[in-house]
Amino acid sequence: MANLPDLDDDHARIRRRRSEATAKGGQAFLRLLLVAEHHDSAHAKRIAGFIASTYNGQVFPFDLYELRMFDEAIADDMLLCIDALRWAQSDLHTLVPDDDRRVRAVLEQHGLTWPESL
Repeated sequence: MANLPDLDDDHARIRRRRSEATAKGGQAFLRLLLVAEHHDSAHAKRIAGFIASTYNGQVFPFDLYELRMFDEAIADDMLLCIDALRWAQSDLHTLVPDDDRRVRAVLEQHGLTWPESL
């Protein structure tokens, strides 16, 4: 037969890519969370806004143009998070210790509030 794609190879490659993206995204999310937890600046508030958007993007939208405002390491971590979200193996916050409580605490710390209707 003429060069048919090997579906087993494709499935294995996709599983590997999902797993790698999830692992890297979890590590990046933790680094971002630590910055948001331990700094009180406009920069940290923007990071908290990004974290909020990964937690609930409908309630906390994030303007991707803001990626330009961050230094290379922070923006790279955000892109790793976006890649992990793309593959959708896990919610990012579930990949860090004490997940839900920490994210909600960061939102509160930086004045990001849930709408009254929720």
